Amino acid sequence: MDLSIVIPLLNEEESLPELTEWIERVMRDNNFSYEILFVDDGSTDDSWEVIQKLRAQNSNIKGIKFQRNYGKSAALNEAFRVAEGDVVITMDADLQDSPDEIPELRRMIVEDGYDLVSGWKKKRYDNTLTKNIPSKFFNAVTRRVSKIKLHDFNCGLKAYKKKVVKSIEVYGEMHRYIPVIAKWAGFRRIGEKVVEHRKRKYGVTKFGWDRFVNGFLDLMSITFVGKFSKRPMHFFGLIGLVFFLVGFITSLILIISKISFADYTVTNRPAFYIALTSIIIGVQLFLAGFLSELISRNAPGRNSYLIEEKIGLY
Repeated sequence: MDLSIVIPLLNEEESLPELTEWIERVMRDNNFSYEILFVDDGSTDDSWEVIQKLRAQNSNIKGIKFQRNYGKSAALNEAFRVAEGDVVITMDADLQDSPDEIPELRRMIVEDGYDLVSGWKKKRYDNTLTKNIPSKFFNAVTRRVSKIKLHDFNCGLKAYKKKVVKSIEVYGEMHRYIPVIAKWAGFRRIGEKVVEHRKRKYGVTKFGWDRFVNGFLDLMSITFVGKFSKRPMHFFGLIGLVFFLVGFITSLILIISKISFADYTVTNRPAFYIALTSIIIGVQLFLAGFLSELISRNAPGRNSYLIEEKIGLY
């Protein structure tokens, strides 16, 4: 199969028929074999009923319905598990991403050899104050931390080699950092393509200011996980060793001073409490590192979601 088109959605009943028709036209024009994977993330409108009707008209359409809202990362992760296409395309369901971009995104994966190609919405039609300015700041920080030269990490329109989506796990709110996750997994050929951004035709945006606060917290988390998830003792142990050595050396100086000078008092000096605190913190960090090692080697799967219904999938 040439392509898997993955579309997570929440309350997008109005846009789904038009989006599906557009994708089908692009697939026919390019003679692609394909599947469209809709993931209904707990919609409260008639989105799932619309998907069922579309499936009755086109057997290439498949769907997953969550029992409740879990978020975009959960939707992508479940779709990645079942995707069968050699190239996987992700896009939003709100018609702000153009399916006409799909052939070139696929070409960059198949012919240019990229592992992942991320869209760049160079010209945006979102609110400047609430979305565009925070997005630019967020992307600049992520670019600096990750050393990945992308302008728009959070663009929903992306293309992946099948091997990439089968090798990574997306959880929490980590969908913003899929390029970072892919890089830590060893997929370093990451490209970018300027894509068309369209004005929202139906409904309202599902994102608010809180996503930017959560975004930076997730960036810290994914950076730590990427570097130290397999060796947490290297992180906690190093810091613990520093604290322990500071406390030990300070204690040694105090003991030598007490032996050398009979009238030298120890317990009423700030250095005594600094030494005691440092040793305690050092030991605690060592224990944290040790426990983290045990947990990381025996952690169960993080992604487990209640799926109410599936269509076209077994």
